[in-house]
Amino acid sequence: MPEHQHDENSAPNQADEEDAKPHVTGAHHAQGAPGAEPPLEETPAKQGHRHRSAAGLYSIWETTKRGSRLMGAKRSFKTLLALNQKDGFDCPSCAWPDPDGERKTAEFCENGAKAVAAEATRKRVTPEFFASHSIPDLLNETDRWLDEQGRITNPMLRRRGSDRYEPVSWDEALQIVGRALAGLASPDEAVFYTSGRASNEAAFVYGLMARQVGTNNLPDCSNMCHESSGLGLTETIGVGKSTVKIEDFSHADSIFVIGQNPGTCHPRMLTELQKAARNGCKIVSVNPLSETGLLRFKNPQEPLHMLGRGTPIAALFLPVRVNGDIALLKGIMKEMLDADRASGGLRLAHDFIEHHTEGWDDFVRDLDAETWDVILKESGVSRSRTPPTSRSRPSG
Repeated sequence: MPEHQHDENSAPNQADEEDAKPHVTGAHHAQGAPGAEPPLEETPAKQGHRHRSAAGLYSIWETTKRGSRLMGAKRSFKTLLALNQKDGFDCPSCAWPDPDGERKTAEFCENGAKAVAAEATRKRVTPEFFASHSIPDLLNETDRWLDEQGRITNPMLRRRGSDRYEPVSWDEALQIVGRALAGLASPDEAVFYTSGRASNEAAFVYGLMARQVGTNNLPDCSNMCHESSGLGLTETIGVGKSTVKIEDFSHADSIFVIGQNPGTCHPRMLTELQKAARNGCKIVSVNPLSETGLLRFKNPQEPLHMLGRGTPIAALFLPVRVNGDIALLKGIMKEMLDADRASGGLRLAHDFIEHHTEGWDDFVRDLDAETWDVILKESGVSRSRTPPTSRSRPSG
């Protein structure tokens, strides 16, 4: 293994020989179903200088270029103006909430615009495409290549024994679905899975159809993504979802962004983090990589601001090792506990702990039993970097 090059933006000890995992050839294949996963990308990684700030003029250019290329200039302009508006439609890119009050004319980010452009592309995948591309051929293509071919224009069917899809009429397609549902021994054998990004109207009608069949098996991607977190949160804090609103960001004294890349996954969050940083909030990023979006942000909604260096977002980066989050959090809590003891119990909200938590004594014993050697090795973050975070205490 090549010598690990330490970088201020990289978590230390990521390449420890004793912790290295062996490479498994063909790991991208599903067990027993070769080709169920797309092939590994053959294009080698590129190295270069990254941007020192996120969004700005570059983001506007990319949004305009992608929209015009896939949707056409006029159609792109009309579609994006309706994106995330009260009388428009929700962005399919992420689940970042929309403001309850006033909304900006351009209430979207570069990623959202690209997602909409991909959905509303003028490219079409016709029956002729499937006639010339067998299923084994398609399995050898990347997800990106498949997506770039465009939107399917007809219902398509793979008949038993065939290696390709062929077009069928809507009548035949609906008859096939109807026969399958009618042939079930019980309606509960059917699962009506749908996307959590479907419109409310479509989801409502879909639910009525499932109940007409006789079942309420209606999972969606929200169940698949959040069933475990919802259960854990309910057992821990009593509610299975977030307990904050967008407006709370502007009033926070400290925000911890753990294992999350806002600039990549939901760039609209950077606007709220920018407001918080300008109000004096200390933002801590816990991530092996210090993402550009948390370095500096040039808000495209502020033309004059884009000419400068941008707004610094994170005050502290903690380059944790992969899977070292629990160790890091234990280290921070251990520091907070030590600081509370040294202050005579003035650092922690003991009244809240006494009346609104359980298992506190066991929790403290567990922290006391954990050694710093284990915490530092598993987290990859030096102890000198944790005390500043232990001084951050939520207000209110």
